[in-house]
Amino acid sequence: MEREKQEAVLEAALFTMGDSVEIGRLAELIEEDKEVTRAILYEMRDKMSESCRGITLVELDNAFQMCSKTEMYEYLIQLTKNRAQYTLSDSALETLSIIAYKQPVTKAEIERVRGVNCDHAVNRLVAFDLVKELGRLDAPGRPLLFGTTEEFLRRFGVRSLEELPRISTVQMEEFKEQAQQEAGIQIPV
Repeated sequence: MEREKQEAVLEAALFTMGDSVEIGRLAELIEEDKEVTRAILYEMRDKMSESCRGITLVELDNAFQMCSKTEMYEYLIQLTKNRAQYTLSDSALETLSIIAYKQPVTKAEIERVRGVNCDHAVNRLVAFDLVKELGRLDAPGRPLLFGTTEEFLRRFGVRSLEELPRISTVQMEEFKEQAQQEAGIQIPV
């Protein structure tokens, strides 16, 4: 298959799917290996960036998706102005952070970290497609395990969980001391 046709096939596939498509599936589609396919997709993304187009290709955890360019968001917002806006509460953001950094994680583990019930927050995150059930823990009661979704990666602008910011051990100790002081817990000297 010639290069121009490969690009057309990849563009049509990504447009039609709407969601991300794994690089292996795209490579099979154009009868190339993964690295050649990735190079073609990068070239397509560069062409889209250089021209005045409203779309681009985004890489998400070894998969690609066709998306609107961020410069087009203000126009898309105008188009969807009257639609309901969904925001995350502080408790939902805290819960999401715990899930992102500790996944796979059970509700009990989240509640242990937060100190409060997290049912509502987890249900909202699942409804917003930021969190999903990953399976069940092989333990008494077989509790559900939760993890983040590709939508989480898209919304937070990261390609993989490895790109999430890391907190240094010094910062972690400072946060722990501050939390203990706020909770009125005596810190042994």
